[in-house]
Amino acid sequence: MDLTLGFSTCPNDTFIFDAMVNGRIDTEGLRFQLHLSDVEELNQLAFSSALDITKVSYHAFAYLSDAYQLLTAGSALGFGNGPLLISKHKIYPDELDGLKIAIPGKYTTANLLLSIAYPNLRQKMEYLFSDIEEVILSGEADAGVIIHENRFTYQAKGLKKVVDLGEFWEHETGLPIPLGGIIIKRSLPREISLKVNRVLGRSVRFALENPNESLPFVKKHAQAMDESVMRKHIELYVNEFSADLGSLGREAITVLYNKSIEKSIFPPLQPSWFID
Repeated sequence: MDLTLGFSTCPNDTFIFDAMVNGRIDTEGLRFQLHLSDVEELNQLAFSSALDITKVSYHAFAYLSDAYQLLTAGSALGFGNGPLLISKHKIYPDELDGLKIAIPGKYTTANLLLSIAYPNLRQKMEYLFSDIEEVILSGEADAGVIIHENRFTYQAKGLKKVVDLGEFWEHETGLPIPLGGIIIKRSLPREISLKVNRVLGRSVRFALENPNESLPFVKKHAQAMDESVMRKHIELYVNEFSADLGSLGREAITVLYNKSIEKSIFPPLQPSWFID
């Protein structure tokens, strides 16, 4: 069976998907037509139901639960890997109201965590995640939220951390930070959805057990990235939750959505979020 599949070019995604899209494991008869893009573009494609399976921000999924369900494999979720709010000049968190804040997309989980932590920010501006450091350096924004490999580069450019939104979340909840997950169309037969979940879990485990096998595929889509940064990126975002969310991962996602609903950031989700 052929299925359309979207994920980002970030090393953590190409690392976990490599085995299933490049024939390194048994895919149980599934074949995949790939669409690689930035996660915010993937969010938008999911809003139009363009892909059968896709990576999305957990924030975006809050608006997609009528058409998609979450797989329990493939998530970027963990401790110590949350988005950072940074600035060019020293800014204290209580000085943020009224400032221009660059965000990597309205429906990113980074923006959701920012909204939970600082609900009164009104001047948010959307940029491609890789442009946010330069936007701050140029003075176009007073501060910005960085994700992905920019966590490893901002200090070398003279930028300063205002707040670690992951630390904020962990202090508030004691739970890992749900960043992005893999979703599948509800309209697909249940047995296909379960098969995709199994195959993806197998792909993640293969990658973790054979980390060098995926390097050509990862490097192909991260050509401008230093290899040491690429490896740090994978280590930061791929872990035991990527193979299977488990009870702790499910709790973290549920708490994220409950807190957001309580703060009226978005309405309640459709039931049966997870593939079981």
